[in-house]
Amino acid sequence: MREFQSILSSYYEYKAAGIQAALATVVKVEGSSYRRPGARMLVSSSGKITGAISGGCLEGDALRKAQAVMFTKQSMLAIYDTTDEDDQKFGLGLGCNGIIYVLIEPLDYTNPYNPVILLEKAIEKRVISRLLTVFSTKKTREVQIGTVMLARSDDEIFKQHFIPENIQSELNQVLSRKSDIVSKIVPLNGKNDLEVFIEFVPPTLRVVLFGAGNDTIPLAKMIDILDWSLILVDGRKQYASPERFPSAQQIVVATADEAVDGLSFDYHTVVLLMTHNFDYEKEVLRKLIGHPLPYIGILGPQKKSEKLLSFFTTEERKLLSEKIFGPVGLNIGAEGSEEIALAILAEIKAVLNRTQPYSLKLKSGPIHG
Repeated sequence: MREFQSILSSYYEYKAAGIQAALATVVKVEGSSYRRPGARMLVSSSGKITGAISGGCLEGDALRKAQAVMFTKQSMLAIYDTTDEDDQKFGLGLGCNGIIYVLIEPLDYTNPYNPVILLEKAIEKRVISRLLTVFSTKKTREVQIGTVMLARSDDEIFKQHFIPENIQSELNQVLSRKSDIVSKIVPLNGKNDLEVFIEFVPPTLRVVLFGAGNDTIPLAKMIDILDWSLILVDGRKQYASPERFPSAQQIVVATADEAVDGLSFDYHTVVLLMTHNFDYEKEVLRKLIGHPLPYIGILGPQKKSEKLLSFFTTEERKLLSEKIFGPVGLNIGAEGSEEIALAILAEIKAVLNRTQPYSLKLKSGPIHG
């Protein structure tokens, strides 16, 4: 989300100054690449870049193409084929072994739903969004349709006025499949070899951290680096302070009975119990029963988690056991608060992505497959 926010900030800066801009978006990848579909960069007419579509090797060429797009005011699809062993012919030295399709769209500040505004609409509320971008890899020399629609889980739909009527019905059918919870690319049957990139945009991951001891400070810093949202909760005012946790979006000082009151939880929220106070965590855990949480991490040995659960009914234990990860973190041999924080955040990422962690050297095929 931080990249989205940076793009939005630059967009409004250029708009206020009357500076032309274009948006480059990775819409499709065949094989391996550094960034995946959905990676974006904003380019100004003066050559300033915000965001990234690769590890730094595509940006220069994409910048030149973006400036041409601003001049013609017509979108285009740029193709970077790095499957050739002699990729130096690009003058880029990519070394990724993939084909990367980058849609470059001019930005019209008078258009209320231009691609950047649709991005803004996607993240302005804590809802799930699906962003639709239409392109053709078969007719790359033709003007591309581009980013055309946004549908949010609050039933709001935003769309461009220029969507061709012959594909609007198919886009509606794509949006009707609300079970889609990952980004994907699907063909628009019979419509001039068109494809649509359906970008799944979930809310920012929110971490509710119970515990403001010294060992949670590195964890809070890493959460900020990941651009996750942090809510810090503790009963000790001298510990739970903005000076110690400047990156926290919210700091709650409350007793165990009141700690959960007023907080909201959803499937994009995780909880960490790291107070080193057994009774406090027992009461917090009781209040969390029934909330839609995918992950509750408990710091400490397994016996601690088992003892905490022993205070609940069989039905309550069943509800909690599916969500509890205790001892919290992956087994990476972590020692010290910084390494433990790394193990915790890696486990959260793995659980939410429903993956079984292992070394990438053991994976066959593309890293992001």
